[in-house]
Amino acid sequence: MKTIGLIGGMSWESTALYYKFINEETRRRLGGLNSAKLLICSVNFAEIEPLQRSGRWEEAGRQLNAAALALEGAGADLILICTNTMHIVFDEISQGVAPPVLHIADATAAEVVRQGIRRVALLGTAFTMAEPFYRSRLSDRHGIDVLVPGEEDQGRLHAIIYEELCRGVVSDAAVTYARDLVTSLVADGAEGVILGCTELGLLIREDMSPVPLFDTTSLHAVAAVEAAL
Repeated sequence: MKTIGLIGGMSWESTALYYKFINEETRRRLGGLNSAKLLICSVNFAEIEPLQRSGRWEEAGRQLNAAALALEGAGADLILICTNTMHIVFDEISQGVAPPVLHIADATAAEVVRQGIRRVALLGTAFTMAEPFYRSRLSDRHGIDVLVPGEEDQGRLHAIIYEELCRGVVSDAAVTYARDLVTSLVADGAEGVILGCTELGLLIREDMSPVPLFDTTSLHAVAAVEAAL
């Protein structure tokens, strides 16, 4: 099995899920006492978040590029960026990195297309929902039509992610809000819902949606195991 390198810490709660999902998938496929060969370079999110907030994406990209190069130097055969939002600088992070960097949107789109779904709602941080980097990759490369919530809902969901989920908090109010938001997007024509933030799987469960949910964290992890094997 090849060695998987994870650029984590954004937040560490979702990075822990990557570790869990990758090892569970490895054991499911190989059985016995098998676990994944993993390297983790976990950054301090308190240093990355201000760069996001102030739009200093290139600077954030350079920091994560350094993490990717460190993983390569430590022996990683493939690399995952364990966050949807920072794929906004995917090219910068991947620059000069020899091992393949698996894009989270591609891993997600493969499952959406496999299920025959062509119109999805995309939930995530305000950056992921508002900026074109994620939606364009889904539509241009994979032919998927993407809906996003309105600006007010984008702001509210963004606040829940940063003020609650990234701190390990899942409030009843947030669960109720997320359920109502999913219901509204399905009413608008969504045939599936992409949980386009690696923390959203902590909040939104299968029983909260009448249509399929696509947990990007889990799908990215499974794609990594597939590539590593």
